[in-house]
Amino acid sequence: MNIYIGNLPFNLGEEDLREIFEEYGEVASAKIIMDKFTGRSKGFGFVEMEDDAEANKAIEELNNAEVAGRNIKVNESKPRENNNRGGGGYNRGGGGGYGRRDRY
Repeated sequence: MNIYIGNLPFNLGEEDLREIFEEYGEVASAKIIMDKFTGRSKGFGFVEMEDDAEANKAIEELNNAEVAGRNIKVNESKPRENNNRGGGGYNRGGGGGYGRRDRY
């Protein structure tokens, strides 16, 4: 089962995250999502556990638990939905506004 963890302390490492979840069972992987420009944690991550019963127990007991002064949010990760909200596209209006100053 893939588990989403939000509101992580920014100084928490992937090994720390793995250790927290290993108290509930075997962890296949632990990943903290990093900002590609700054290299800092984005404050959320994912843990994968093979045993669903262990994963559900971890979710139940760790959701809203305090980790380094922050209450983390833990739930089963759901696949992203493609709902076409965002991104460019043809004739969607708006625009950045750059270049208009050249006209005046």
